[in-house]
Amino acid sequence: MLSIDIRSRVPIYEQLMEQLKTQIINDVIADDEQLPSVRNLAQELTINPNTIQKAYRELEREGYIYSMPGRGRFVSPKTHNQNEERLQMLKEDLEKLIAEFVYLGGRKEDILQMMDPLIESEEGEGGEPS
Repeated sequence: MLSIDIRSRVPIYEQLMEQLKTQIINDVIADDEQLPSVRNLAQELTINPNTIQKAYRELEREGYIYSMPGRGRFVSPKTHNQNEERLQMLKEDLEKLIAEFVYLGGRKEDILQMMDPLIESEEGEGGEPS
């Protein structure tokens, strides 16, 4: 279930993208599962279809979804080597966040403790963590 906070300072398309990413990452939406059409989702959330289109376009650019002309949009199967450029960007962002966390007094043990459940769930799916 997607929900939009129209009072948030975060643009609606970004809210939509983050919620869809979360559902895709957590397997709420399965690989190759079809996403709602732009028109249906716009009616359901009562927002402009162009906003949905922008979110879908960005998710496709980032590799989370793919489109099939005349059929709709679908969740991209997960591959660990799918998008090296995006992985590099995330790595740089993560390094900045960790540096700030440590600067503000966070400990290495805290970071490792936060990562353990994420790594264990990834290993449980039969994949090696990247």
